Amino acid sequence: GTPDFWLLCGSFFICGATSTGLIGTHFLAFSHDHGIAKATAAGALALMGAMNFVGTVASGWLTDRYDPRYLLSCYYIFRGVSLFLLPAATGSWGLATFAILFGLDYIATVPPTAALTADLFGRRHVAVLFGWIFCAHQVGAALAAYFGGVARDTLGDYQLAFIAAGALAVTGGLMA
Repeated sequence: GTPDFWLLCGSFFICGATSTGLIGTHFLAFSHDHGIAKATAAGALALMGAMNFVGTVASGWLTDRYDPRYLLSCYYIFRGVSLFLLPAATGSWGLATFAILFGLDYIATVPPTAALTADLFGRRHVAVLFGWIFCAHQVGAALAAYFGGVARDTLGDYQLAFIAAGALAVTGGLMA
């Protein structure tokens, strides 16, 4: 019932929408739309996964040393900028560059969100509250997966979906 809880739910809704929902669901189809070979697109997705590992571990280290609110703000704004750039990434090098940038941020939001939950509500309540916050993530992912497909089918490409997701991510940065 507190504004902080709803801000965390809202930011994690945005996290799910911009990561698992849109990129996790539509990245390969976007690549195919731009004539990028399946193996090249899959390689970019693998690169994104490797960078995700690096970014999440680094985020945990940073969360132990810096204010998680500022980290979240930076992560979401960085994610938004990378999503704004994705429509222009129509070649294999552009796709690889996006995979590196976005991959560093893919799950980097989890450590500061968990830390904020503990700081705001106490360690005793982290499991239940973070479960509800993660539920918001999944709702955001489901809606973005659906509406990303609607945008592609209606408009013929993903450009509007990626720009809207970029704006949503920047909004998440401001919320943090």
